[in-house]
Amino acid sequence: MATLLDAPRRGPEIPVGPTEAEWAGMSADERERFLVRVNDSLSDPRDLMSEGRPHKKAKTRVVDLLGLHFRAMGRVVYVAEEMGVVYPGEPAFAPDVLAVVDVEQPEDDERMAWVVADEKRGIDLAFEVLHRGDRDKDLVENVARYARLGIPEYFVYDRARQHIHGYRLPDPNPGRYERIVPQAGRHHSVVLGLDLAIQGGTLRFFQGMAELFGTDDLVGRLNEMVQSLTAKADEAETKAQQAETKAQQAETRAGAAVRAMQGAIVTGLEARGIACGAELHAKIATCEDPATLQRWLLRAMTARSAADVE
Repeated sequence: MATLLDAPRRGPEIPVGPTEAEWAGMSADERERFLVRVNDSLSDPRDLMSEGRPHKKAKTRVVDLLGLHFRAMGRVVYVAEEMGVVYPGEPAFAPDVLAVVDVEQPEDDERMAWVVADEKRGIDLAFEVLHRGDRDKDLVENVARYARLGIPEYFVYDRARQHIHGYRLPDPNPGRYERIVPQAGRHHSVVLGLDLAIQGGTLRFFQGMAELFGTDDLVGRLNEMVQSLTAKADEAETKAQQAETKAQQAETRAGAAVRAMQGAIVTGLEARGIACGAELHAKIATCEDPATLQRWLLRAMTARSAADVE
């Protein structure tokens, strides 16, 4: 749920964004003090208490899924959780998740907020998780406000009722959203290039037929695959090399783990109907670096072609 201007509030009033001219005339210290006020005003503890852990986990998972996917695909998309957004002449707000295409996301990002006067553009997508919060705010006020601000897409994951609400600005833009009509239970996001759907009580993202996996999902699947393949390699190794020393056994297990990951990459691609060409197969078979193999394996889980693995 976004934190918007709300009355009555126990916290400080939400500041209104300066005009571009006013922002340009402010010193660095004045700008920082303003953004501190923005972040302080948007941190109302009542919102955190009313939404609880399910709300936090849902939006954090969205950021993890999108961030991992875009990095793997080589797409440049800026994704942030609960970042203050400042439009000129508008009260600041903080969507649960925001996305801006074609903007790099540095590891040491020092942005205190997304300031339109600085960035020279607004955000491309706002995403809210509605759990126990204000339904009118997310499904009525935000719909009107985000459309008026020209935010191309807006999605609400109604976790309590297990429903997705999707909105998109038409072209030409009349300042009003049109509902995104789901197709076969999926809501398509043009901004993200992905489909959203609810399956098994969980919000999921898809690229075509392939589901996006988060860090926990990928690590769990990777561990299962490696453990299974390593166990088989260890069993064969034990039968063939019972007389080896402990040092030799350790070295062989390390090699088996590498081979397991090599095989897992090829198996993962084939399981998704992607042929592993001779050139890529040779690179995988000759690579001995576990970090590189792990990176290739993660990419193979969401690759659309063999070329996406490297």
